[in-house]
Amino acid sequence: MKKSKVKVSSSEKEFTFEFRAGRQRCVLRVPLQFPARSPVHEEVRDLHGRLMLLHRMPCFVEEDLKNALTSFIQRETLEDYEREAEEALQRLTTGEVDIDMLANTWAKAYSETTLEHARPEEPSWDEDFANVYHELIHSPASDTLLNLEHNYFLSISELISERDMELKKLQERQAAEMDSVMQELGKSLSDQDVNAVASQHFDAQQVLENKWANELKQVTAIQKQEYQEWVIKLHQDLQNPNNSTINEEIKVMPSQLTEPPDPGARLFEEQRQLEESFTIHLGAQLKTMHNLRLVRADVLDFCKHRRHGSSGVKLRRLQTALSLYSTSLCGLVLLVDNRVNSYSGIKRDFATVSKECTDFHFLLLEEQLEVVQQVVLYARAQRSSKQRDQPEVPRNGGNEDKAKNLERNPSNILPGEFYISRHSNLSDVHVVFHLCVDDNVRSGNITARDPAIMGLRNILKVCCTHDITTITVPLLLVHDMSEEMTIPWCLKRAELVFKCVKGFMMEMASWDGGISRTVQFLVPQVRRHIAAFLRILCSLTYYTEAVFYLAFMTLHCYYNKGYASHKAIQLYLYVSLKFFFFCLPPHFWPV
Repeated sequence: MKKSKVKVSSSEKEFTFEFRAGRQRCVLRVPLQFPARSPVHEEVRDLHGRLMLLHRMPCFVEEDLKNALTSFIQRETLEDYEREAEEALQRLTTGEVDIDMLANTWAKAYSETTLEHARPEEPSWDEDFANVYHELIHSPASDTLLNLEHNYFLSISELISERDMELKKLQERQAAEMDSVMQELGKSLSDQDVNAVASQHFDAQQVLENKWANELKQVTAIQKQEYQEWVIKLHQDLQNPNNSTINEEIKVMPSQLTEPPDPGARLFEEQRQLEESFTIHLGAQLKTMHNLRLVRADVLDFCKHRRHGSSGVKLRRLQTALSLYSTSLCGLVLLVDNRVNSYSGIKRDFATVSKECTDFHFLLLEEQLEVVQQVVLYARAQRSSKQRDQPEVPRNGGNEDKAKNLERNPSNILPGEFYISRHSNLSDVHVVFHLCVDDNVRSGNITARDPAIMGLRNILKVCCTHDITTITVPLLLVHDMSEEMTIPWCLKRAELVFKCVKGFMMEMASWDGGISRTVQFLVPQVRRHIAAFLRILCSLTYYTEAVFYLAFMTLHCYYNKGYASHKAIQLYLYVSLKFFFFCLPPHFWPV
């Protein structure tokens, strides 16, 4: 905070305090500076403590000294104010101060600090469009909006297909050219010639990718502008009850834009994912009902739109659109590295999915990430300034490594931290939590205090404070399985996540008052790990009845669909016995 440039006249006054210590009469005289630099109660508290310590005052005069000091400071401060007021009035009567300028200054200060004189907030285009869209999507025009969005999606899909085809042809042509060059290597061509051809191929590929990226960006910008203008115009026309043209347009457009169903869509939908849902009640005294769902699917399946939509796909699009500006949003936890970009790994795949459909309500993903990078840099600068002001404290090796990493790359985030992106063009998700994790999540020694687990807690807290009622969490804190993830590893990880999320959900009652929510636990879609997955569920049934019921229903689903092996059927029988009798000891469970 900048110091005021106004000169304040200060004066020094002597404070006198008399007290008796036995037969001796003691007098304390201390010079004090006026006016006081801080409020009276803070000034008295600090000054009283210093006087007692420096002058070694007896403890029995502590309260008398404090009262005398308070009355002295209040009296002298009031006298200073009265003297300054008399001097100000004297300058006013002598004409040293302009009365009109003083009155304008007082009026401006009063109008700026009083709520009744504050200017009303100007409505923004985003807020107006959000209100209009929310009203239209809950009206008979919702079918028209969805068909128009799907029509735009098809045009973008065709453009992406053309881009992929052209890139594929270029790569094939370059591969053939490189093969012919390698055959001539050592005969008529040298290593420099091969490097030059490779550089030309790279430049050509970059030019082509930039060309298609600019074209896609331009097309999405045009679609967004056209869509928003059409929505506003449709809302204005619907306000006129005598306008029959728009009603006919609403009735006709769906049939013109609807695509014929794809015969393979139903088969694809059935093979998409396996899931089981159930309801639990959590809480010590006041029970709160929550919905849990166990899903075996790919994490990006919650984001992808289907090109040939069936009725189920259209219903999901409608549900996502209806809850876009509501108090029941859907979130997804995406595990990413510490770089805020979309250049590699799951981040690149997610960015590719987000570009397949135009976002008519929020910024592009790249623009949102740029804002996040600026916020991260600002936060790092603020933390660094605070750490410089604080005294040095000894740090362990891990913290020193993190500090050095942040000094080298201040735009990176730490494990456990996350950033949020908003979307209206994804299939089942409105909000994506990009949770930063490191290679430690693939080890088997993480605890409940691990940054990834604490990041989940913070994400659930954000969900409670921002009306996100459905959240999808990776059960094993990974998006794909690897060879080191054995059955004991899966058992330990699933048990840890289940227990921690259960505790966080019970803690939710103090955050939001006990609102019912839906938590989806996502398991990677790998067929060879189904047996390990079944084993996870069976081992966890000994802890809580709710998780036990989840294991029973999931095993029942696998058994009926023919995915369970002979060993899984044996486990299924033991789970059935435990479900109906609750008396089977753990040492009877098969190994």
